Parts: sequence; C-alpha cells; structure tokens
Amino acid sequence: MDCSALTGVVTAMSAPFDLRLATVQDAPLLARIHREARVAAMPWFPDLHTRDQDQAWMTNVVLPQQQVVIALRDDLPVGFIALTDGWVQHLYVDPASWRTGAGSTLLKHAKQHLPDGFRLWTFQRNAIARAFYRKHGLAEIRMTDGYDNEEKEPDVLLGWKLTS
Repeated sequence: MDCSALTGVVTAMSAPFDLRLATVQDAPLLARIHREARVAAMPWFPDLHTRDQDQAWMTNVVLPQQQVVIALRDDLPVGFIALTDGWVQHLYVDPASWRTGAGSTLLKHAKQHLPDGFRLWTFQRNAIARAFYRKHGLAEIRMTDGYDNEEKEPDVLLGWKLTS
C-alpha cells in the first residue's frame, strides 16, 4: 500500500473534502475524534481508557504503525482512516460531520489504495457502521462472540472484494 502521493493536500473527487497524511502532531485531534465518534455511535460501549491513554495509543501505536489519512473540510479535520496492508484499522468521523460524505470520502481512499480488497472489524451492535459499510459494498464475512477483542463485545469481520 503506497499512500506517498499524499504529500500535501489532495482534493477529494465529488465531495467537499481534502485529504492529507496525519502526523504525530495530529494525535490529540485523532484521539478526540476517535472517542467522540465511539461514544455517539455506541453509547452502551465500555469506556476502557482515559483521554490521556487514547492520545498515547494514537501517538505510540496508530500513527507509527498505520497509514493515517485525515479528511478536512474548509481546513478543519472532520475524520480519519488508518490503513495497513489489506486492512482498514480505523475509520472515524466527528459526529458533527456525520452524513456529510466524509466517511464515504475516506472509504473511497481505502478502495483506491487497497484495490485488491481489504478487511475491517466493527461491533455487531454498531448498526450505524454496519449500514454504512453495507451501503458501500462491503460484505459481512464472519461474526464472533468478542472473545478476542479488548472490549469482549461481539464483532463482525467485513470485506471489500473479499469473501473469506
């Protein structure tokens, strides 16, 4: 996966968003978007980490190990996607920007940079995410009881251009 073409700001086609690569300086912002989106989409979800822990995780794990791209509207960050080979690790949009096309723009980016397909996980009870991914052509591959995730919450593996 090569996202090196995103050296500056790249205008997203057919949506009012620009995309840029995230830097370590974006960690506080990304951690905030991550937390706020999870709370809004899944109010029943356990809060396992503090805000400081979220920021440290973003700084020390996500940004160094994943290709993170931020969606901006009028130069304001509204969401992000984190990619690794064959995986969308994270896709979160600030709740104030839901249903504006930010998530669709980020998912389109993933499809362009992982053209052979990708997988991602979401929680079974996250109806908002499951409907979004279904709308964008992802198929549900497998459900689990959540035994292997930190939250112990039943999840679902989805794929684009993948069936197993």
